Amino acid sequence: MHVEARKADCEDAAFGAPGVRRGLARGRAAEDELTKIFQHAAEHAAAYRRSLSERPVAGPVDHAALRAAFSRPLNRSPADPLTVVDELVAAAETGVVATAGPRFFGFVVGGALPAATAAEILAAGWDQNAFNAALSPAALAAEEAAGGWLKDLLGIPATASTGFVTGGQAANTAGLAAARQHLLTGAGWDLGRLGLGGAPRLRVVAGEERHATVDRSLRLLGLGTDCLETVRADGRGALDTDDLRRVLASDPGTPAIVCTQAGNVNTGACDDLRTACDLTHAHGGWAHVDGAFGLWAAASPATRPLVDGAELADSWACDGHKWLNVPYDCGYAFCSRPAVHAEALSYTASYLTRADGTPAGGADYTAESSRRARGFATWAALRELGRDGVAELVDRCCSLARRFADGLSAAGFEVVNDVTLNQVLVSFGDDARTDHVVRAVQNDGTCWMGATTWRGRRLMRISVSGHTTTEADVDQSIAAIVRLARAA
Repeated sequence: MHVEARKADCEDAAFGAPGVRRGLARGRAAEDELTKIFQHAAEHAAAYRRSLSERPVAGPVDHAALRAAFSRPLNRSPADPLTVVDELVAAAETGVVATAGPRFFGFVVGGALPAATAAEILAAGWDQNAFNAALSPAALAAEEAAGGWLKDLLGIPATASTGFVTGGQAANTAGLAAARQHLLTGAGWDLGRLGLGGAPRLRVVAGEERHATVDRSLRLLGLGTDCLETVRADGRGALDTDDLRRVLASDPGTPAIVCTQAGNVNTGACDDLRTACDLTHAHGGWAHVDGAFGLWAAASPATRPLVDGAELADSWACDGHKWLNVPYDCGYAFCSRPAVHAEALSYTASYLTRADGTPAGGADYTAESSRRARGFATWAALRELGRDGVAELVDRCCSLARRFADGLSAAGFEVVNDVTLNQVLVSFGDDARTDHVVRAVQNDGTCWMGATTWRGRRLMRISVSGHTTTEADVDQSIAAIVRLARAA
């Protein structure tokens, strides 16, 4: 017994105790299982992406059956992860819309680039929280680098701060929060301590065709929509700068936030940002640019004149999951005054590692603490495309939008907007017939477009934003629209 015990002791010393060996074996098995699960999910995702050019974009959905596929009783015992992945794919199949495909033209969204998608998979695998550099130094470094590239591409001053937020709504809210902070501080009001009760009045000036997220931001920030003063839009849907001059002059003593727009959600028109910013600053106000998709015009020499003067603004909102083609959800909030940006959104606590109160990026520029590391996907997308690739993506989408307009005009249908960017508005006669054609196109599955109301008319809205869309996809879509419209 003593001899065997000494022998076991020697083996344990040489190779590790039996419990340790068993633990290592279990660890290797778990790692192998993890590899299988991740690879299995990736294979499903890749198969779906490969099918996008052939599969219907969308079609009629049996919502009751779709809910039933997910709403089975919750199992009592654990389930095999591989089986769970297969069950998820099977349950979701009939309800997945091919928004990442080449013929989805509803809303201004582009399918995620390969490198950006792969980066998103890595970010999920790494399971990083981009709150601060203590939780994920790599996540913040990626945001800092990608933010610098974005500012260079979009014509935003290099000294501006960048907050990686969920999308245009969060970016507008961040920009308007910074504006509120700055103007009330200038009026001698401590917003952080006193709140809005009894605060000096602020004016918010915006075009009549502003995006609805501006109004929602005002509600979220406690300013309310009654503070809005509306500026007329010109024939393209852009801000009428003569009317802006009139509105600002009507109450010169009250601090004003002026919301401008790069990319009208219906027509694609961009405001005269240079004139708007100059007028705003002449009245001591804050100029904000809602550039969810239109700000990307700055990335191409051909379209850059459309956003001339954007660099003069005080804050900017932009989306990545629109024209940059990165995965959801990813937006960017830029501010010319980083300290104000952080003061409006950041907080401190005794358990945080940074004690000097200076902005350190990450959550300081957003309204989130638990933050997915979305900077990795943006970094990867910009590396994949490069400066020329981003410009080519913008130019090609604009060219394809004009191809849509030319093809549908040649078929006898009315294109009602001046196609300056990637937006096309089409009428098929009266409102009822237009809505009928839109529904028929959506049910057909060849392509997918939405409907909108602009200047009192119901119109088909075509948004071209995806990196995989080709001339052949546009021509195939035009043929389907014409066929269905003539049968209506």
